[in-house]
Amino acid sequence: MTQSISNYDEVSDTLYVSFAPSEQATGVELTPHILLRFNKPERKAVGLTLLEYSLLAQKTDMGPRSFPLTGLTELSEELRDLVLDILQRPPVSDILLISSYTPSISETIPITLLQTAQRT
Repeated sequence: MTQSISNYDEVSDTLYVSFAPSEQATGVELTPHILLRFNKPERKAVGLTLLEYSLLAQKTDMGPRSFPLTGLTELSEELRDLVLDILQRPPVSDILLISSYTPSISETIPITLLQTAQRT
């Protein structure tokens, strides 16, 4: 895999990380602030767009901020499984940590947080 390319725009506070420049991709909104682009036939990540990056990277008194992956609920089971697989492998897993919040024994909500500051 080629090295990822990061581009941060200060005006819009957006970080784009490209894993495969110029490659055709399908886009999925994981959260209102995180978009994943991926090559569906090859089952690999093409890029991540992090909107309001400062908010995503901001620490709290209790640690890093976590965000529910609300966009997964809009996907078919097959596509959701594919996206979760991509999220749990490098290069995406080098940037986003995937975990879950379990408010009850019968409910599990997938969540994510930034691994480290990615801005260049």
